[in-house]
Amino acid sequence: MAETEAEVAPPANNLERINDVKVRYEGELLKKANVVAVGIGIPIRNGQPAGEVGIIVSVTHKVAAMELAMQDLIPRELEGVRVWVEEVGRPHAGSDAEPEVD
Repeated sequence: MAETEAEVAPPANNLERINDVKVRYEGELLKKANVVAVGIGIPIRNGQPAGEVGIIVSVTHKVAAMELAMQDLIPRELEGVRVWVEEVGRPHAGSDAEPEVD
C-alpha cells in the first residue's frame, strides 16, 4: 500500500517549529567548515526518503568527525530537531545548459 501525502508530510505546526530552530542556528551553522547552505527537508538516499523531516546542512564534502575542529562539528540534533548533513560539492550560480528557445 502506497503512503498518502498525509502520512508523509509533517503537521504544519511541526514545520513551523523546525523553521524556528533553523532560523535560530542558521548563522552559527554557516560559519562551520565546508558548510554552504542550511535548509529544511527530508534526506534522500538512493533516490528514496531516508529519515524524518529536519534541518539539512549542505556541505562541500563530508569529513570524519575526528578530522574537524570541535567548533566545526555539526550536531545530530538541535532543540529536539534532527539535523542531517548532505554532501553537495561546491554550488555554482547559473547553469551550463543552453536556454531553450521557442
